[in-house]
Amino acid sequence: MRVRAISPTAMAGVLRLTSRRDLELAPTSPFHFDATMHKPDHFPSPDNAWAPGVRWQTMRWRGEPLGLRVADGGTRAHPRVLVRVWSRGRLPGEFMEGLAGELAWRWNLELDLRGFNARFASDPQIGPVLRRWRGMRPASWSSLYEYLVIAIVLQNAVVHRSIQMMRALLERYGTLLRYGGRELYGFWDPADLDGVAEEELRALKVGYRARSIVRVTEAFARGGLDEIALRGRPEAEQREALLGLYGIGPASAGYILSDVFHRLGPLTHIPPWEQRIYSMLFLGRDPGRPVPADRLLRILNRRFGEHATLAVHYAWEDLFWRWRRGKAAWLDPLIRR
Repeated sequence: MRVRAISPTAMAGVLRLTSRRDLELAPTSPFHFDATMHKPDHFPSPDNAWAPGVRWQTMRWRGEPLGLRVADGGTRAHPRVLVRVWSRGRLPGEFMEGLAGELAWRWNLELDLRGFNARFASDPQIGPVLRRWRGMRPASWSSLYEYLVIAIVLQNAVVHRSIQMMRALLERYGTLLRYGGRELYGFWDPADLDGVAEEELRALKVGYRARSIVRVTEAFARGGLDEIALRGRPEAEQREALLGLYGIGPASAGYILSDVFHRLGPLTHIPPWEQRIYSMLFLGRDPGRPVPADRLLRILNRRFGEHATLAVHYAWEDLFWRWRRGKAAWLDPLIRR
């Protein structure tokens, strides 16, 4: 393995993005902006910020560091998403057209929710959730590589540790972008991290995850994994490719299949933490005595069928919105802060 070090000053300073262009995207109807653009169960990361009706997000696409301001420009029935894009220099029309398509994919803007909405409108549990969050979609604001790094720092860590690790990585290898009156970190390109010694990553106190980050980076930097090509492959091949990556297990693969590849059918795996929450959320069982995972999997797939992952996403996100507002106190001991 090639090993190199990045000097402490290599990523120093602030990159000012001064050129600006605008995009307008038209999601399928209905569309719930805030429930799609902000997930209260996600841990905060210094590459984004959110307020009702607007999300700030950094992005690296086609090698360009970008700063986005994403705003709600329509209604739930007649949605529009207004994207202001900051960059180092003027972006050509072809780049902007490609970027529009990439954002539509990442944010799942073309998802057809009609069948799901019709089937569960009268469901005793999902029906009320639909009325609150009708038009919400599972989405990703990251590339597949970036999502994998985030999934790795989430493994076996309380929330504040994951936050610390992600910030340490971004401060060391990312780029601080200034745009639109904000300063947010942008992710590094996999090629920039390729060859960095595992010990250098361990010095950032990411522990055993350093090896996973090194191996995943190699897979992308050396052409072993192509996100765009993988999008067009069958779900089984996508899952196999993810599980073939060092340090990526069924739980991380499940999140990526849902958020990045938009696979929203039957569930295939329930991690222990979610097992406890699902037992209470769907069956009213004491989280301390959860329903066995294999039985819970059968129950949820039988109940929600081809929409199981999407239905669980709606119930899960609704739960965390309620928890954020102080209306689901039973969740407190289950969330490791």
